Amino acid sequence: MSSTSAEKRPVSSPSVEEPQQEANPGFFGRIKRSFKGATKSGRREDQAKALAAELEQKLRDFGGVKGLLAGLGTDEHRGLDLGGTKTIEAGPDGATPAAKHDLESHSASDDAVTSRDPNFVHASEEDRIRVFGRNLLPERKSNSLLLLMWLALQDKILILLCVAAVVSLALGIYTKFGVPPEQVSCVRGGIETICQIESYEWVEGVAILVAIVIVDLVGSVNDYQKELQFKKLNAKKEQRDVKVIRQGKPALMSVYDVVVGDILQLEPGEIVPCDGIFLRGHKVKCDESGATGESDMIRKIPYDECIQDIQEARRKNEKPKNRDCFLISGSKVLEGVGEYVVIAVGPTSFNGKLMLSLRSDAEDTPLQSKLNRLADLIAWLGSAAGITLFTALMIRFFVNLAQEPNRTANEKAQDFIHILIIAVTVIVVAVPEGLPLAVTLALAFATKRMTKMNLLVRLLGACETMANASVVCTDKTGTLTQNEMSVVAGSIGVNFKFADRLEANRKRVETEHDSSANGDTRIVEQSDLNQSIGQPLQRLLNDSIAINSTAFEEVHEQGDKDDAANPLVAVKKHPLSRLFKRNKQSATAQVKKETGFVGSKTETALLKMAKELGWQDYRASRDRAEVVQMIPFSSERKAMGVVVKRPEGGFRVYLKGASEVLTRLCTKHVEVGSTDSDSIPIQPLDDAKLEKVNSTITGFANQTLRTLALVYRDLESFPPKDAQFEESGEVEYGSLAKDLTLVAIAAIEDPLRPGVTDAVEACRRAGVQVKMCTGDNVLTAKSIATQCGIYTPGGIVMEGPVFRRLNRTDMLEIVPRLQVLARSSPEDKKILVESLKSLGEVVGVTGDGTNDGPALKTANVGFSMGIAGTEVAKEASDIILMDDNFASIVSAIMWGRCVNDAVRKFLQFQLSVNISAVVVTFVTAVASSEGTSALKAVQLLWINLIMDTLAALALATDPATPDLLDRKPDRRNAPLISTDMWKMIIGQSVYQFTVILVLDFAGMRLLNLTSETELSAIVFNAFVWCQLFNQINSRSLNRKLNIFSNLHMNPWFIGIMAIEIGFQVLIMFVGGVAFSVTKLTARDWGVCIIVGLVSWPLAVIIRLTPTQPIENFLVKLHLMPDPNALPAPVTEGGEDDDKRSRARTFTEWLPAVGQVGDQLNSFRSIRGGRIAATPRIYESREQQLKRAKFEHQSVLAMVPGFIVAGIGGNWRSDPDSDKEKSAKSKPTQAPVNNLPPVDTATLYKDGKLTFHPETNQDDDLLKRLKSGA
Repeated sequence: MSSTSAEKRPVSSPSVEEPQQEANPGFFGRIKRSFKGATKSGRREDQAKALAAELEQKLRDFGGVKGLLAGLGTDEHRGLDLGGTKTIEAGPDGATPAAKHDLESHSASDDAVTSRDPNFVHASEEDRIRVFGRNLLPERKSNSLLLLMWLALQDKILILLCVAAVVSLALGIYTKFGVPPEQVSCVRGGIETICQIESYEWVEGVAILVAIVIVDLVGSVNDYQKELQFKKLNAKKEQRDVKVIRQGKPALMSVYDVVVGDILQLEPGEIVPCDGIFLRGHKVKCDESGATGESDMIRKIPYDECIQDIQEARRKNEKPKNRDCFLISGSKVLEGVGEYVVIAVGPTSFNGKLMLSLRSDAEDTPLQSKLNRLADLIAWLGSAAGITLFTALMIRFFVNLAQEPNRTANEKAQDFIHILIIAVTVIVVAVPEGLPLAVTLALAFATKRMTKMNLLVRLLGACETMANASVVCTDKTGTLTQNEMSVVAGSIGVNFKFADRLEANRKRVETEHDSSANGDTRIVEQSDLNQSIGQPLQRLLNDSIAINSTAFEEVHEQGDKDDAANPLVAVKKHPLSRLFKRNKQSATAQVKKETGFVGSKTETALLKMAKELGWQDYRASRDRAEVVQMIPFSSERKAMGVVVKRPEGGFRVYLKGASEVLTRLCTKHVEVGSTDSDSIPIQPLDDAKLEKVNSTITGFANQTLRTLALVYRDLESFPPKDAQFEESGEVEYGSLAKDLTLVAIAAIEDPLRPGVTDAVEACRRAGVQVKMCTGDNVLTAKSIATQCGIYTPGGIVMEGPVFRRLNRTDMLEIVPRLQVLARSSPEDKKILVESLKSLGEVVGVTGDGTNDGPALKTANVGFSMGIAGTEVAKEASDIILMDDNFASIVSAIMWGRCVNDAVRKFLQFQLSVNISAVVVTFVTAVASSEGTSALKAVQLLWINLIMDTLAALALATDPATPDLLDRKPDRRNAPLISTDMWKMIIGQSVYQFTVILVLDFAGMRLLNLTSETELSAIVFNAFVWCQLFNQINSRSLNRKLNIFSNLHMNPWFIGIMAIEIGFQVLIMFVGGVAFSVTKLTARDWGVCIIVGLVSWPLAVIIRLTPTQPIENFLVKLHLMPDPNALPAPVTEGGEDDDKRSRARTFTEWLPAVGQVGDQLNSFRSIRGGRIAATPRIYESREQQLKRAKFEHQSVLAMVPGFIVAGIGGNWRSDPDSDKEKSAKSKPTQAPVNNLPPVDTATLYKDGKLTFHPETNQDDDLLKRLKSGA
């Protein structure tokens, strides 16, 4: 770099804009997209060369990556030092512990670039934020309270009501001040005199406008509070921690605190938080389909290798390889580990710009959409009632005009406005604007409470879906168990075993193959291992544990414990291993407060044992090892490994993984010899010894212990002579994993979480099946499932590789009974979820790994792990279990049902009010000679406020209780209004409008009243008290009679009821002319309250009424779906699917029906060829082809007949093509073993499909499998 370059100057200098512009992600994003397009879209080679030249030139302007790092003030290996003056140490000594072999290839000149102080930009964190911005997108602009009120007033019906109220107010003011008051004779003090009648018509207009403002204000405040709730939820949802290198030390910090110049770590499952340039790593591959739309995995390589690829491709006149050095924010790390430097954050990053451009309003949840449709239907019916009422009253108005021609224009206008107001008010009351509000409030309330219960809801619709969940497929480790693992027993070689606290746990290690009397097997205390095995074997065991591991020991500094109270920090408290060797100086520089191993719990258990035994520190073992190739863990091969170069010559492969998998690949085993020996005896592993090893593994597994095999293989040269290579140039796993030597079997204990058994029982009580999918072997999985209560009589246990080989028919038969799926891969879990969904089940599934993404997406609700889960799994999930606890899933089911119940409670209440208010208003207005309703416009608006906004807030805030788990889940397509709800709606509505009509028409006589105003006040007061009592009654949706259950747990309901009662009393005492009421006597108050109170005993009678006859009646009226009809699951594709797709979905619940349908369609095409070819039939093939503008429709329509003729004439297709089609027709075939499908009878006979031992022997499926049918 030139000495005058802008990169040399401090960031605070104004000229720092130049490096900011050069490092801007707009440039890098454009180069990357262009470069990728040239390499994979088949563009001309000269374009690829031009793009490669531009890329090379731009980075050369910075002096390569070294120059760019200097310009950013970043040390390649130590990262940023924001604490003060920078001291740069060049060379590999300051390297991160992981990439020693990468660093050794750097030349001295390259290191010099990093170490030249004048080239470095010394900038504080504040300077970097000022120049490059924060790694945080600006908040979405939320609506202010005034704007929400204005938007609410945009409703056309409210505008119409406002206009009518203003006209009424204007006419009232004119009548009050512009028209002489009417004079009548009256008696005052016993003297007859002339009195003036005061006009109060203006009061109604004012009251209506005030009521509209109050309704609008309350609704807007609720909306504003809801927006605040969801804003807080979104902030929690986006928060996560990332691993960063600062001052040479790995640290965990919030993603929001990352700045340009930081060095971040890459690990499988991570989502890249910022744009950057790759520095070093092993086999890093990224999925950038979210950014580029291309599904190929992109290999990440350092800049120097990238330039070499481009230059080599230029020399050979070829396209560059599908590799680059750029990391795009938002992409997913699928494989490998590495580190990269950040060059763009927040709004300037690729993903930041994309997210800002895609910002839009949140979509409605399924329940909200369903309620919106129902609200539209109710509004349409209410509008029809309002228009009918308006029409009837206008007919009477015109009749009265003819009979009273002397009425003034003002009187006529007032009558017309009254008619308009009452008709519009009926529509306002009928429009259930509170329905969408109810579900929104319920969701906001539920998600806030769920967050406190360690459930972070990412997708609001998942809350509703969990109400209908019928199956939960759960992992074992960390979900059912505590994920606090420790080695409690094991074996070395074949005949040497150890156990922790041997005297108490001797049964753990003794098997029927052990013969202590003959001295074949030695069993020692675990803490005494060093006295029983020699130094060489100790070193071998320690190297197998330490080198082949990515876990490390972390030192907790002051303040770490304080973060435990924060659920967002507690979600992922510890960083994973830096994956490579750590700097010795940085490891000792920390202030020790508390130490602990961090990383895979299995690896930390092994490292903990090695430390307790006093073996060589894992750091020293890793520093001494020269890593040649890393083999990351894969759920398919169930193993991980590392290849190292031995100091004495040759190479060694260390592997660890599933014991039953690796032991099959072993041909030799170590033997525990004399403690004084300088060598390790190696013996062949024959069948007898292998059987003994398998017996040891089985014995551990039967005690719910996880088993892990430690094996190795020595190589004279690397790569081996017969090695097969991957596309990346590294040796395939299969070429290394053979002719292995067994070192040890470690038995690891992972105790169950407290309360798991109760949670599983709660699921069973709630009608939710629990199925366990685990990578453990069958025996361990069976034992754990039995302890949890998952494995019960009638249940089936299978292994994943066997399960995926089942044909479709057998799979759908087995899946409902399958309770444990052992040795399962993420693909097996996905197949299980798809099968359950095809049977009409609503499935929830847990996942923590990158490969679990498809299963999480496929499930109706995906649960990811907040602690152990990768970022890819979290992004694919709907709900995050922040404590990784299965019991939290039960809470999700409970809250899902609570949300649905809250909406139904409100719906039951509102429909009762709607029906009674509309009927009362319509009947009394039509029956009145003056066209006035028993319920005035202002009164109806107050009732509307009660039944919409306030009732939605009261009924939507009932908390979730365990009682919600005492019923089976509803079908997903179950109607919103159940039969019990219909009974209550109809019963309460009929009672309310009947008693109110009786009071209105006969109240003067029945109550001996003398004033119409008093009767109007009684009618209004009684109607409101009916709603207040019915609001309490609506808290129960089923046939339970206790409507006060858990009422004390909902202070919102109690407070709103108190407010409603208080305002009603206030209205009756001071409402006066505005509400057309007057003060009532104690007797009148008693009448009103008793009329409302009757709704409680009436509700008891309604609940005790038989449901079946009413359900049959509702089915005939098409108000309820027929419960005996065949289920028709909703398609995933939405309402726009074609008829054929809907037909397939309809028959998916039973595959046999679909197969018969397909066969009938085929025969129709074959046998009806001539008929289908005729143009006289509308749906004939010729007509379809004609509409599609095909020529020679008659010939094409006969193609099925030609095909049949060809088959009948022994015509045969290409056999190779048949084989290819046959291969493609096995969707459930294992992706790795290429084995043909098997039938369940064979699997049962071979012991690969097992039933619970207490299964009834008369079980139909069991009898059929025993018979071999």
